[in-house]
Amino acid sequence: MSTYRTYETSSASSAWFRVFRPRPEARVRLVCFPHAGGAASAFRTWTEFLPPSVELVAVQYPGRQDRFHEPALEDMDVLVDRLSFAAAHRLRGPVAFFGHSLGATVAYEVARRLAGQRPEVVRLFASARSAPSVDRRHAITFPDDDALMDYIRALGGTGAGVLDDHELRELALPTLRSDFRLVADYRSAAGEPLTCPITAIAGDTDASFTLADAEQWRRHTSGTFNSVELPGGHFYTEDVPEDLVRVLVGELGAAATV
Repeated sequence: MSTYRTYETSSASSAWFRVFRPRPEARVRLVCFPHAGGAASAFRTWTEFLPPSVELVAVQYPGRQDRFHEPALEDMDVLVDRLSFAAAHRLRGPVAFFGHSLGATVAYEVARRLAGQRPEVVRLFASARSAPSVDRRHAITFPDDDALMDYIRALGGTGAGVLDDHELRELALPTLRSDFRLVADYRSAAGEPLTCPITAIAGDTDASFTLADAEQWRRHTSGTFNSVELPGGHFYTEDVPEDLVRVLVGELGAAATV
């Protein structure tokens, strides 16, 4: 039985997903969940590196890009409920979830809600984010916007450059505040582990998420688990996208083979 609440109609659920290069005959869909402050466009270039058997579906959270007019969500349960409902109505066939940073938590929780339902989640890729069993509610809190911006600059990535432009910074800050509130308030509820395999991925110079941290994801699946390290920091996803996509396709194995 479904555990999510139907906040929206099935037609409205299409707002959550972007497909930059439709591949209706794909064998598996790679559903990508952005980081805090991130948007679906972060994954646009990945389509260049994927085989025809894999269609990329990027999640678009409210409050950014073409959903800028919608308020960003600050309650993880609400975000996961709405995404789970949208996924059940819009995604077909086997899917693999890739979540980066905040996106890894969101992807994991959506996978939990969909357990035993459609679409079938065949693998979870958890990137640069502590496992749900690690309580970090008080580890990433900021007394003011300056502290928040210092933290984001330290992580690096192209998004940090936005903070140097006053107008763009003022547009981005409300969404960043909301996203980090999701992180600060998050605590995973007790429950059964996933049954699909989990691959945890870290950048080799990311002090915020190491291979030792990645190992904590092992307890969240009854299936197979492995961890991968790639060159780069917290946003290694921007440094070596082709290498990362190659890893993802390799991990998907037969599911991604024509």
